Parts: sequence; structure tokens; C-alpha cells
Amino acid sequence: MIIAANFKTNHTRSSTKEFVLDVNEYLEANTNNEVYIFPSTTALDKFDTVTNLNLGVQNAYHVEQGSYTGEIGSIQLEEFAIKTILLGHSERRHILKESQEEITKKFNFYKDLGYKIIYCIGEPLEVKNISYEETMSYIWGQLDGIDISYENLILAYEPVWAIGTGISATSDDIKAIHLGIKEKIDKPLLYGGSVKVKNVRDICLIDGVDGVLIGTASWIKEDFIQILENTKDI
Repeated sequence: MIIAANFKTNHTRSSTKEFVLDVNEYLEANTNNEVYIFPSTTALDKFDTVTNLNLGVQNAYHVEQGSYTGEIGSIQLEEFAIKTILLGHSERRHILKESQEEITKKFNFYKDLGYKIIYCIGEPLEVKNISYEETMSYIWGQLDGIDISYENLILAYEPVWAIGTGISATSDDIKAIHLGIKEKIDKPLLYGGSVKVKNVRDICLIDGVDGVLIGTASWIKEDFIQILENTKDI
């Protein structure tokens, strides 16, 4: 299983270090899961970790360096040996208004650098309520311009309507979309949408689910370690 934690705008440099080192200590003896942690940019650092624990960046611009106020480029990531990036997250699409064209530029730039890319897709409630077919059409649109054959690609399906809304996707909801995607794309496919300690195991046992991308439930290290414990034998 692939278990990924997205810290979003949470944690500090100090608390991130404590989190990473404690998770690493757990992983040294307890699981074969492939684990990713995406801290805030200011908390990036070099850590001596087991091979199945990887740190990534939540966002970066499609440049090495340059005059782009407020952005970071690949030269800043190289300092910390970062080679993993999260792209297309629903909050960047819907809150920060990042277009498919902009996301594609980032994808192609970091693909050319050989980065592991966790690429997010998912529909809002108004699309889901129309039909399954409309949902799948919306998802395919989010893959426009994306090289789905890229060897270092991991997909993450995040229904926007199930993130921080109190509404949870059913097992049938998750299975239907994951299997629909898998019919066309042979890549690891994570689920992200109100994943919690109590439901993570059941989600990871659904057909077509290769792991989870977790937001809120991953911010407390004890909860995240419990998530790893709950999924270590799947």
C-alpha cells in the first residue's frame, strides 16, 4: 500500500522534524508500506530515513530558478534532495484557480527531471450529481495533456465533495470510480477524501485502491502511525 500524508498549511519546521523522525522509527521495524510525507515548503529538510519513507513538495513552479515572487523552483528542491511532487490537488485547482494548462506545464517540467509525481483528480458535487458518465468525463478532462504512461506517475482520486465537508464517499462510490480509471490507466491509484484512522483499512481493501492520500487525519503523528499500523498487512 502507498500511504501519503499532505500537511497542507500545517506544522512547523520543528514539528515536521519530530513527525518524520518518529514515523521513520516506526517504519524501521513495522511495515512494508510505501510512505510519502508532503510538509509545508518552509519545513523541507534532509532526513536520514528508511528507503520506503519519502519526502515531497506540495507545489513548485515549472522553472529551475528565476524572477517569480513567492514561488520555488527546482534549484530550491535540489538542496534538500527532493524528487517527489504533488500536483493537481483540488485546493490548488478550486481555491487557487490553477488551470489545467498551468498544471500540465508543471507536470511536464518535473517529469523531465524524473520526479515521482502524485497527480490528483476528482470531481465537485455538482458534477457527481449529474451522472457517473459525467464524472468520468470530468476526470478525463483533468488528465488532458498529462502523460499517463510516465513511469513515475501515481494517481490520486479525490472527490472534491468528500474533502472537509462531512460527506463521505461510500465503498461503492470509490470502487466505481477507481475501477473506471483502472480500465484505461495502469498506474497506482490512491484514494483521498475524508480518510481517517477508523476507515483507512476498509478503504484500502476496496477493489482498485492502491493506497490513500490523507489530509487532516495525517497531521497528528500518533494517528498517522496508527494508519500505518492498520494497513501494514494489506
